[in-house]
Amino acid sequence: MIDWAHPFAFALLPLPIILRWLLPAFRQQDSALRLPFFRSLAEAAGVTPREGAAIIRHRRVALIGGAAIWVLAVAALAAPERLGPPQEITKAKRDVVLAIDISGSMDTRDFPGPDGTNQQRFQTVQQVVDQFVQSRDGDRVALIVFGTKAYVQSPLTEDLTTVRDLLERTEVGMAGPQTALGDAIGLAIHTFEASDIDQRLMVILSDGNDTSSTMSPINAAEIARDKGVQIFGVGVGDPEATGENRLDMAVLKDVTRRTGGQAYFAGDAQALEEIYDQIDALNPRDVETLSWRQRESLMHWPLLAAIMIGLGLTFALQASARRMSPAPTEGAT
Repeated sequence: MIDWAHPFAFALLPLPIILRWLLPAFRQQDSALRLPFFRSLAEAAGVTPREGAAIIRHRRVALIGGAAIWVLAVAALAAPERLGPPQEITKAKRDVVLAIDISGSMDTRDFPGPDGTNQQRFQTVQQVVDQFVQSRDGDRVALIVFGTKAYVQSPLTEDLTTVRDLLERTEVGMAGPQTALGDAIGLAIHTFEASDIDQRLMVILSDGNDTSSTMSPINAAEIARDKGVQIFGVGVGDPEATGENRLDMAVLKDVTRRTGGQAYFAGDAQALEEIYDQIDALNPRDVETLSWRQRESLMHWPLLAAIMIGLGLTFALQASARRMSPAPTEGAT
């Protein structure tokens, strides 16, 4: 498909006709010597005298060639382009930060798996989170892991393959044995500072209570709310346990409530998958579709054609002028 980048340039096509109509014809007077025996000299020279006033008449080939050159020049000025097939890019206007608890308690094998046998808590969470990340096509995802300290495994990125690879390489205890839930929220807030997208979602997966944060989870949640971050919490531990291994669902509920999110308890892998479906239902993606077409400029073709016609016309007129011999004139004007 051919398109024109500057179609208004075609308004210049009638410009030569307008100029010919508005501007007067060129006139020139030359001095001449009047001879009383001019006709005798002309007969002796064997030439036929013509009128002294000469009107230059353009040849038809010159008019046609000039018109063609002008049309091609205007066509080049209009910038013809060849359009490629339409391309569409769907981009979700949402950033998601996943905060995964990898404290020592996540090594406990009491989490019912799909086959009914107890599996390691982190292993089950790892599998379900991997599926969740895989379905985030179009979202930017960041990965934070936390234990005694919180660390950014991956900043916000659309490269979901890298995020999944980093999640697969993550092991329990890499960040220490304790749980720094408040610091993880604070680090997520800092991660969102690189985002200019309004829809900011944080998902926390933890199996314990906060035991080592420098910032309390409640204070971190207040700051997250002011920054427009919505937090969803998923508890995967044992609410009946004691000490550091006890899942504090009350704190998760308080944190998520303050930011407009919700807290869930996942008793097994199937419940964990259903929780992610609920989070998607509560936060549908705001999708932005970008459409574009590749454009290839073709303006060099009419310019090349105009140059070739101009050169051919010039050579033809020069050759014709050499064959014409000048004739004497009678009188002067």
